Amino acid sequence: MPAWVPGITFPWGWDTAGPSTLFRNFPFRCRALLPTSRAAPAGQEESRPAPGDFELSGRLPSSPTTICAIGSIGLSAAMAGEYRLLLANARQLVLVCGHGEQYLLREGMARLDVLRDASLVVGLDGYIKAVGPADAIRRRFAGATFESKIDCTGKCVLPGLVDAHTHPVWAGDRVHEFAMKLAGASYMEIHQAGGGIHFTVEHTRKATEEELFATFKHRLERMCRAGSTLVECKSGYGLNLETELKMLRVIERARQSMDIGISSTYCGAHSVPKGKTATEATDDIINNQLPKLKELQQSGEIHVNNIDVFCEKGVFDVDSTRRILQAGKDTGLQINFHGDELHPMKSAELGAELGAQAISHLEEVSDEGIAAMAKAKCAAVLLPTTAYMLRLKQPQARKMLDEGVIVALGSDFNPNAYCFSMPMVMHLACVNMKMSMNEALAAATINAAYALGKSDTQGSIEIGKQGDLVIINSSRYVLLLLFVM
Repeated sequence: MPAWVPGITFPWGWDTAGPSTLFRNFPFRCRALLPTSRAAPAGQEESRPAPGDFELSGRLPSSPTTICAIGSIGLSAAMAGEYRLLLANARQLVLVCGHGEQYLLREGMARLDVLRDASLVVGLDGYIKAVGPADAIRRRFAGATFESKIDCTGKCVLPGLVDAHTHPVWAGDRVHEFAMKLAGASYMEIHQAGGGIHFTVEHTRKATEEELFATFKHRLERMCRAGSTLVECKSGYGLNLETELKMLRVIERARQSMDIGISSTYCGAHSVPKGKTATEATDDIINNQLPKLKELQQSGEIHVNNIDVFCEKGVFDVDSTRRILQAGKDTGLQINFHGDELHPMKSAELGAELGAQAISHLEEVSDEGIAAMAKAKCAAVLLPTTAYMLRLKQPQARKMLDEGVIVALGSDFNPNAYCFSMPMVMHLACVNMKMSMNEALAAATINAAYALGKSDTQGSIEIGKQGDLVIINSSRYVLLLLFVM
């Protein structure tokens, strides 16, 4: 078993020391992913990165006498006082980016910012105060006191992972549908037969708020144990005002009480409710649900960040989607929606036109849609688990990268794609979508944070950002993508 360190959890299925004291009042989250069964044998040094595995950024200071002052914050004087956390002597400290970038495109994703033999300091407010060579940090903070100190010798420190697309609040499972898929039934065939989303809606409507919170809490804890520190969480299994608000209250309760960042999404247009036409459902959302949502937002009862619509043939067409998204935007919500998944709908073109922050899926996106997203700086949230589970063609990650699209990743956790692990998502992105390991990490950190409008505070290790951190028991971060089981 690894040594127990207050304030750190040792999750992810190898050796578990149990949950730590939670830092709920501060934006500081640190997860230690320690695959001890795969660590180097006693007395042996872990292998060093092979040439080409990781290159140090030439833009970062490498002199051991200079602290890497990101964002023009200098540390020329000794830094006394009290601090929250010192992570010292990391073999590899993966900043991802270090100059205030809101996102990375292909070239930036290919060459991440990394420091070797480095340390970082998190302040009492939970924000990163210093990042730099270990010797320089040691000297500058010689007179400081820390609530926690962790020796990261031989280990790797990364930004907390960001899951940019999940459906984690629901009741009832759909295990029976897996056999139907194996027998050849398509997603829409199951949906039209009353399964899929409608099956989950039926069970979610019947569930109490307490029942939904208990299962949601467990799912978030498992995501957290896999390294996610910021998760987008959708409603969408209510399809009526009462149940959608019940789901959003559950998400809000978790946001206030749990040690994980949440971006809340209203997805009342996840499907057309039984007994209504798409036009009737659209009118209900615009005239009834969104006004109530705005009222509860203003009163502080709930906090919602994004609006989502399933723009798809047989669900909400482009015109209905435009009406709902525009109405949501008018109430102050970011547009972040499902598009071009099963059929080419010109969702990408629509999102670019409306100023969407992000569009998810995009398995059937057009060349024109890719160009429009690149021009509009609209993030593409790609979901390799969905293509894998539904046997769809893979999203065109390489073409999007080549065309200048901001590519992010999400797990699409839902009853149909039961994946808690962003390391697994990154692995699938590399194997099935032909992304490099560096690209996958950037897509699961800074770019996923951008897709949620959060890259100013999360997604990279930089001075002034939240101390959301992952430690792995390896000197090379790439093992996070390899040891996924």
